[in-house]
Amino acid sequence: MTLRRLRLDVRELAPEDRALLSPLLTSLPREVLRRLRLLVRPDTVLRWHRDLMRRRYARTCQPKRPGRPPTVRSIRALILRLARENPGWGYRRVHGELTTLGIKVAPSTVWEILKQADVDPAPERASTTWADFLRSQANALLACDFIETITLNGQRQYILAVIEHTTGRIRVLGTTAHPSADWVTQTIRNLVMDLEEAGCRARYLIRDRDGKFPALMDEILTEAGIKTVITGIRIPRMNSTMEWWVQSCRTNFSTAASSGTNATYGTPYANTNASTTSTEPTKP
Repeated sequence: MTLRRLRLDVRELAPEDRALLSPLLTSLPREVLRRLRLLVRPDTVLRWHRDLMRRRYARTCQPKRPGRPPTVRSIRALILRLARENPGWGYRRVHGELTTLGIKVAPSTVWEILKQADVDPAPERASTTWADFLRSQANALLACDFIETITLNGQRQYILAVIEHTTGRIRVLGTTAHPSADWVTQTIRNLVMDLEEAGCRARYLIRDRDGKFPALMDEILTEAGIKTVITGIRIPRMNSTMEWWVQSCRTNFSTAASSGTNATYGTPYANTNASTTSTEPTKP
């Protein structure tokens, strides 16, 4: 079949026909193409050939996966390690450290990796709530407070008690009408000795900002390996465990006092010469 005798309509040329004709005609010089009787112009044949080459190289150069290539696994592991070992670093700081190491990663890529790994933003990772502190250190927490009471004869008494967060064990350290600094200091010394004998490994003691607690008390606890944690101003819920026990005592013993039993008005009865004792709390 010669090209001169080809009797086909242009509208009947399928892509297969164009793919066959374009390599055959493209190899001929343009002057020869102009002398041939073709159904199409020489420029059209050349355009067919260019389209054929474009589609061929487009298929070979097409990536296996569309979109941006995934980040190298070692770089991803390094980003997660930097974020977990440095809770105060955000994705911008992590990106800066990677740039210092010569690793080229976009800040948005760092943010996306942290988000996929469920790593919270820096402010949320660096901050610790009071509830998280109580839960994480429950086995090593003590709480103390003064209980002000009025006995049946009208005398005002101050009871110093300590509660263990884990077991709920109550230690009534003593009661006095004049809670001086010397009395509180000696009471805390007795508490430290009692904890050592009982094998209690307390690390924190929560107390409020009552002026009856002297500074020497904190020094004695520090020497014993117990850190004093002072609650906020007018935030009794920070010492909620102790406040719950005090409230339960007020409720139970006020009921007992109104019924005529031997109890103080609104608070538990305590002997002024009582030594360190222990009792289990009861819910109201």
